[in-house]
Amino acid sequence: MELNVRCVLLLAVGLCSTLLLTTVAAHQEEEEPIMELAGDEDELEDLGLGEELLDGEVEPEDADTPSGPPPAPKVTYKAPEPMGEHFFAESFDRGTLDSWVLSKAKKEDIDEDIAKYDGKWEVEDMKDSKLPGDKGLVLKSRAKHHAISAQLLRPFIFDTKPLIVQYEVNFQQGIDCGGAYVKLLSQTPDLNLDEFVDKTPYTIMFGPDKCGEDYKLHFIFRHKNPKTGEYEEKHAKKPDADLRTYYTDKKTHLYTLVVNPDNSFEVLVDQTVVNSGNLLTDMTPPINPAAEIEDPDDQKPEDWDERPKIQDPDAVKPEDWDEDAPKQIPDEDAVKPDGWLDDQPEYTSDPDAVKPEDWDEDMDGEWEAPQIPNALCETAPGCGAWQRPMIDNPNYKGKWKAPMIDNPNYQGVWKPRKIANPDFFEDLHPFRMTPFNAVGLELWSMSSDIFFDNFFISNERHTAERWANDGWGMKKAAEGAAEPGLVNQMMTAADERPWLWVVYVLTVAVPLILIIVFFCTGKKAAAPAAADYKKTDEPQPDVKEEEEEKAEEDQVKEEKSKPAAEKMSDAEDSPAEKEEEEEEEEAAVNEEEEEVAATDQKQEDDVLRRSPRNTKGRKD
Repeated sequence: MELNVRCVLLLAVGLCSTLLLTTVAAHQEEEEPIMELAGDEDELEDLGLGEELLDGEVEPEDADTPSGPPPAPKVTYKAPEPMGEHFFAESFDRGTLDSWVLSKAKKEDIDEDIAKYDGKWEVEDMKDSKLPGDKGLVLKSRAKHHAISAQLLRPFIFDTKPLIVQYEVNFQQGIDCGGAYVKLLSQTPDLNLDEFVDKTPYTIMFGPDKCGEDYKLHFIFRHKNPKTGEYEEKHAKKPDADLRTYYTDKKTHLYTLVVNPDNSFEVLVDQTVVNSGNLLTDMTPPINPAAEIEDPDDQKPEDWDERPKIQDPDAVKPEDWDEDAPKQIPDEDAVKPDGWLDDQPEYTSDPDAVKPEDWDEDMDGEWEAPQIPNALCETAPGCGAWQRPMIDNPNYKGKWKAPMIDNPNYQGVWKPRKIANPDFFEDLHPFRMTPFNAVGLELWSMSSDIFFDNFFISNERHTAERWANDGWGMKKAAEGAAEPGLVNQMMTAADERPWLWVVYVLTVAVPLILIIVFFCTGKKAAAPAAADYKKTDEPQPDVKEEEEEKAEEDQVKEEKSKPAAEKMSDAEDSPAEKEEEEEEEEAAVNEEEEEVAATDQKQEDDVLRRSPRNTKGRKD
């Protein structure tokens, strides 16, 4: 009975869980993802956006409107406003490119058809935007050269304050091959933004770049050689973090570069450091050249011996060394197996094969039936001419070679001598780079609809962080609120991959079945065996005494229930018969008492062997 109740309860719990999951899934599907920002007010308030985001009000429902859950308030985007010290701030929320210059130049050293910078740029809302009204700069063309730039409010000079560059990128259509990096154009007298090309001098190039499975996050700066005045590109080490997600998840990501006056630098994605180092030690090639270099005019002497080992010139080949002995020889002890069919080939022509009707002997040659295994060889140990198997030749030694010994004339590996580097210099302050006064995007991409937004250049980190929170922080909160719940994600994944339904069912059903089997198939606890009492001092129940007491009680009840007539007839019996009956009864009673006493004594002995129990009470 108890097992049945357990089974019913477990089945009820399983059904309730299934119904609950179904209800939650249906409830989440009915909700509008974009309108879930109301539930994230705490997160928005932490970013300082709580009062700015929810500008709209909920319109009251008409009387005729069917009852239902009230709609969430409509989210209104508010453009970030630059505050504090900054050199450039652009959110594109004016909807125009008035402050930007499209390049009219042509790229050199390539075909005329693709030399033009004729890629299209537009200012528009992001596709599938969670913040209506948030505009950005969008690269619209595929397989085109794009170039666009804008002047800074004033030139940035590297002195005692850090450089902070940050902007947002969203690969709305994914990215196959192309870049989304930004160039900080060097301040030069001949800088013309109308002629902005790939060879326009820049101070820093920073941002994401991908082609195939090569995911990059560039930080390159052009360092000026103080002796020659020439510029050389210095590349930061490759980040250790996995960058794949930033290119494939179609979300807006914030890219930040911080270069400090102490020559340290940080590269951040979504305000998380993914690369860091020092300009003096973590750039390739190094900032400062080696103090000594190898003498290019030094030549290795002709008698220089670089061989650490040589053949022993005094070694002599032994007289019994046979270089002509074969490596393997036939096994002379081998015997041809009985039943070997020497006259039968291993393969024969297929007797059922027929020459195709379109076979042209002039073009295809003489037709021959295909070869098939010989049926007679299947039961025989082998067919064809029998040959002895080959074994290794115990006398084989191969070609003799003199043993190797240490070279007494070994001089080591020759290297040219070191001389002072005539181009040596030591720049301990590479942070002091060439000032820049413009920012530009010069890109080639095989993917379109790359979304750029919220460019910001400053020398105050807290100012840049405030701008990031007001811009990218708002997008992050909106995208986070719009993400589907766990159940919806599982449903979506199962729609794309139907085999996941099997995984879901097994994940829920298998544990439930195991629990039901465990609780519903339990056996009642069996009475402890007599042998178990020998292991402890626990008293053993007296089964025989209970049966005897019950029999005595039944006998007393029978005597009380006898009719009066029977009792009278018993009283009227003759005294002799009565005495005989009494004697017989006394004899029977005495025999029973002796048997009981013997049985009791045996049980007492057994009990005393396994328990310190006092048996006096039981006799009473």
